[in-house]
This record gives sequence, C-alpha cells and structure tokens, in this order.
Amino acid sequence: MAKHESDGEAKRRANGESSIYEGADGRWHGRVTVGIKDDGTPDRRHVTGKTETIVKAKVRRLEKDRENGTLRKAGESWTVAKWLTHWLENIATPPNVRENTASGYRVAVKVHLIPGLGAHRLEKLAPEHIEKMTRKMQANGSKPATAHQAFRTLRTALNEATRRGHLGRNPASLAKAPRLEEEEIEPYSVEEVQRLLMAAAELPRNGVRWALALALGLRQGEALGLKWADVDLPAGTLFVRRSRLRPRWRHGCAEPCGRKFGGHCPDRQPIRVDAAETKSRAGRRRIGLPDQLVSLLQQHRKDQEADREKAAQMWNEGGWVFSTPTGGPLNPRTDYDEWKRLLKSAGLRDGRLHDARHTAATVLLILEVAERAVMGIMGWSNSAMAKRYQHITEQVRRDVAKRVGGLLWRPSSPDDDTPDDGAAGVLVPAN
Repeated sequence: MAKHESDGEAKRRANGESSIYEGADGRWHGRVTVGIKDDGTPDRRHVTGKTETIVKAKVRRLEKDRENGTLRKAGESWTVAKWLTHWLENIATPPNVRENTASGYRVAVKVHLIPGLGAHRLEKLAPEHIEKMTRKMQANGSKPATAHQAFRTLRTALNEATRRGHLGRNPASLAKAPRLEEEEIEPYSVEEVQRLLMAAAELPRNGVRWALALALGLRQGEALGLKWADVDLPAGTLFVRRSRLRPRWRHGCAEPCGRKFGGHCPDRQPIRVDAAETKSRAGRRRIGLPDQLVSLLQQHRKDQEADREKAAQMWNEGGWVFSTPTGGPLNPRTDYDEWKRLLKSAGLRDGRLHDARHTAATVLLILEVAERAVMGIMGWSNSAMAKRYQHITEQVRRDVAKRVGGLLWRPSSPDDDTPDDGAAGVLVPAN
C-alpha cells in the first residue's frame, strides 16, 4: 500500500513501503521498492505523472507486478535481436540442446526472427507484432510449418528471458500461433512397394536400405545411423539407438581458398559429429526383422566386405551398415537424391522420403497389428500418431472390400455357363 507524503514532507516509512508525493516541480511522484539489484542495493523504481490519481495507478501496477513476479530487471537494455543472439550463442547450444535442434533454432532466428522482429525493444514486443510477422512470412511464400517453427523458437527463447526476469510476461504465449495444415499422407500401395523393392535390388550398393524403410518404417536418420553392432542377424533383430546428423563443415585451408562455404573448401574440417543418440526414449527401440530382410542384410554384409577389400587402406572403419565405397557414413542429401532416382527407376509418382515411413505404418495398421506394437516399431511416443493414419486404412479396407465384391459377385454375362436366375449378379466360386 502506497504511503502519501504531501508538500514534499518526508515521513518515516516501513522497509519496502511505497510512497507518493507532490514534488517541487509541480508533478506527482511515486517510489516503489521491488527487490534487490545485482550489486545488493535496493531496486527502487520511480514513476511520475501530472496528477496523484495517475501516479497511484502506476504505483499499484508496479506493486502488483512485484507480487506476481512479472517485473523485469532494472538497468537492462535488450532488443529482440540482442536477446535472440545471446540465447542462440550461449543458452540454446549443445549440450543443452541436440545438434539438430540447435540448427533449427539458428535458421529460425537468423532467417526469420531477427529480420522480422529484431529492432523491437524486448519489453515492448507485443503479441500483435509476432502475429504480423508470421502472417507476413506466409504471404511471402513460407509454408505454415516454417512460420510455426519460427513462432515456437521465439516462444522458447522468450520463455527463458521471462524466467530470468528480463521480461514481465512472454508475448509469444499470448499471440495466436500460425495454423498448421494437416499434412496429407500418401502411402504407396503394396504393388508399388514391390516395384520399389525390385528397383532397389538392382542398385549397385545399399539397396537393402530401402527395404528397411518400406518394411520397418525407419526414419532417414535412424537408417543411416545404424551400425553392425546394432544388428543381430542370428536373432533377427536390430536396435535403433542413434540418428545420422547432417554434416557441417568449416574451412580447413591455411590460406583462403576462395570458397564461400566451409563445405566447399578442399581442406574442409567437420564441426559436427556423425550421429547422435535418438531424440526420445520411444525412439530407442528393438525391432524384429522378417526372414527376407535378414537374408538381404546377410548379402549386403558380404557386398560391403568386397567394398572393404577393394578400398584397401582407404577404407574408414566406422561400422556403418550403410556406407560409402570407402566405409564412411552416407550423407543424408545423397540418400535423398537416391530415393528420387529410385522412384523414377520404378516408374512411380514422385513422393517424399518420409512417405516410405508412412507406407510402413499404414501396412501395419491394415494388418491390424496391435496399436501398442505399432507404436513400438515406429518409435511413436503416443497413440495420437496412429490416429492420423485411420482415414487411410479405412480407404484401403473399402478398396479391398470392393475388389473382393467385384471378384466374387461379378455380373453374369451371356458367355457364362451359369444359368440366369434373374438376380443382378451371381456368386462365382474361386478357382
């Protein structure tokens, strides 16, 4: 409760008690103790206004923020750009977050958030500013998922600023998040999968990689991160425990090579590990292998031994199941390009690499494998993912029923030996 001091008369106040008084300048003033500064001295805020009523309202607001713990620290001057840069370089870095997560944050901050919001003072940033930025992103061609990722990154960064007292409240928690459109799932049919497997069998190297994706639904990083130590062929199982990361490079040249990016430098040096542990506990899983996959992996291992002998001293022993001709881990971009070539070779429609995973999940659900078992195979942490596939499986089931009906109850024709009993169709026994 504020203490009123009239005519500038100083009165004795209890520790931490606020005061309101009329100054010699003719204006009203208020002083509120809100805490302790970093140097140990009292953090006492000063407000002023033309009338006593205005100052009383300001004092009450400060007192309320003090009690709610939503008052920002004194003596700090942060812009959005300055805070995001600090957060990116000192807080949201490995090992505090995973490498892939840090990379996503870096893109969102540097490409979208700083150009869109960086000039705002941190405490002045409003929900409306954030909503305008995400709308502008989409108007300029960004996908809703990209705008949503930028929004989530900002919310995470501002949560940390709020926790540390640099913000009273997080404006991103009040803003309306960009609406995400439901991603259309387009699995391949069983016939198309068979064509893909036939095309993969003709590849000179790593063809079984696509069999794993289509049969078991391994994510790209999971498949490329497999090592032979994770595969137990006699037992017919494999253990998913790590994910291949996209490589990042720095210049390794003694003198400037003239290339803009480190990855183009002839003497480039890696600045990221090849693989990291799976992101979630659900991602770490043991999966049973069909006998056909066991046979394919046995042959693949023999083919890799031939590559090792051919490479001789150039072989890099990393234990990777899927490797380059010299034993190194596959680059995710090279793997993606191989998938696109495989689709063309099989004569199929273009599709995302992730559609192979959708295909495996759909097949498991069509076979009515228990939902809990599907979650274990796919590495899902909750059953909500399985529900996304229900409309697909129902379509496939209806299609199967229609085909069965068309085969068994096909209309009679004049060439049929079966007598016409006047019915619309007759039951034709299977041969």
